[in-house]
Amino acid sequence: MTGRLLVSTPQLDDGVFHRSVILMLQHDDNGAQGVVLNKPLGADVDSVLPGWGEHISAPQTLFQGGPVQLDSALGLITVPGDDDPPPGSQRLFGSVAILDLDTPPLLVMPEAGGLRIFAGYAGWSSGQLEGEIRRGSWFVVDSEAADLLTSDPDALWEQVLRRQTNELAFVAYYPSDPELN
Repeated sequence: MTGRLLVSTPQLDDGVFHRSVILMLQHDDNGAQGVVLNKPLGADVDSVLPGWGEHISAPQTLFQGGPVQLDSALGLITVPGDDDPPPGSQRLFGSVAILDLDTPPLLVMPEAGGLRIFAGYAGWSSGQLEGEIRRGSWFVVDSEAADLLTSDPDALWEQVLRRQTNELAFVAYYPSDPELN
């Protein structure tokens, strides 16, 4: 599932996973890791990582990548075309590269298409994610280049579902609170 999106189903109705969209960074027999793309924290990046704030793609804030290791930061950049990623980064898939945030921003940003920084990540042990998918907690869909750096993270859950070409598109209209339907 590396490079694909996990979209929470309406049954995940609380916490960081409520209406979340997760970009899968790694998935193999040992487990999986990803970052939640649509949970901005409203925190100033420079207060945590001085020098990076002015380089963040809009909205210029730290994002909650998931419930695991919230005291750590993970940077993702986009790398245009088939170019080699900038110094201090490593391509994960497609145009997405992970960034060593100890690298000076001026070495990275001239070659990057955009940057997002996450506090923490979402992680699953071997077989755990597959079990959650079987129980109906997640939809697995293809990602698009614009998902990582969306300028409207609050609308991403609905946007990703609406662009599906099957009955899954109807889930985008599921009310946030079914009792108000």
